[in-house]
Amino acid sequence: MKNYRKQVFAVLLVSVIVLGAIGCAGTAAKPEENTVPAQAARPTEAPQAEASTQEPIAEINETETPDEQQAEEATDAPEADASEPRSDILVVYFSRTGEQYEVGVIEKGNTAIVAEIIAEKTSADLFEILPVDDHYPMTYSELTDVAKREQNDKARPAYAGEVPDLSQYSTIFIGAPVWWGDWPMICYTFFENNADALSDKTLIPFSTHAGSGLSGFDRKLSNALPNSTVQKGLAVAGTDCQNSPDRVEKSVSDWLNGLGF
Repeated sequence: MKNYRKQVFAVLLVSVIVLGAIGCAGTAAKPEENTVPAQAARPTEAPQAEASTQEPIAEINETETPDEQQAEEATDAPEADASEPRSDILVVYFSRTGEQYEVGVIEKGNTAIVAEIIAEKTSADLFEILPVDDHYPMTYSELTDVAKREQNDKARPAYAGEVPDLSQYSTIFIGAPVWWGDWPMICYTFFENNADALSDKTLIPFSTHAGSGLSGFDRKLSNALPNSTVQKGLAVAGTDCQNSPDRVEKSVSDWLNGLGF
């Protein structure tokens, strides 16, 4: 009987040991099951890692050098309208090329040379009076005949192009060659066509000549435009314009300085 009990007890003990071992094995498997899902989750986090590596690149792109900033500002800046004046000073002039007194055939008119110097030194805009019908001869003697005939007829030759908006200017220089002691008749066309717009402006005459000086350009300009203020003019010899550019530039500079420019 005792032996039988011992056998039963031994069987029960073995059963308890076996069941205990199986239970321990099931508990040890749980960490391995938790590890697998953790490894499988990593691919879903990868885009976040890539996004974080791209952020410094964006910061580098946003940090511009001064040159790049200036280039962008220049690109973004509105384009200047070519019709808008650059300053409140305008230089209006009439000039001729071809054969001229004592200098032969010239490619750039004497008055044009003076006008450009004035414009450069005052940062002024330029407007050239150009005839619609350019019938003026290239030879000097024939040109003087045509100029005399226009003066006798009190002609008013038409000029081409659109005059700038004169309301934008406070000071206007006006120049031309002396023709028979007077302004060329085409200049009077300009005075009369723009009389209202030239009222209350400061007008400053200049001339190029072959010995007659300013020839009363200032007085005649005042008579033509009595509602304007006419200041001291400048006379420049045509021979100096072609042969002594440094002298002309100095004369213009001294004159402008005297006028307060």
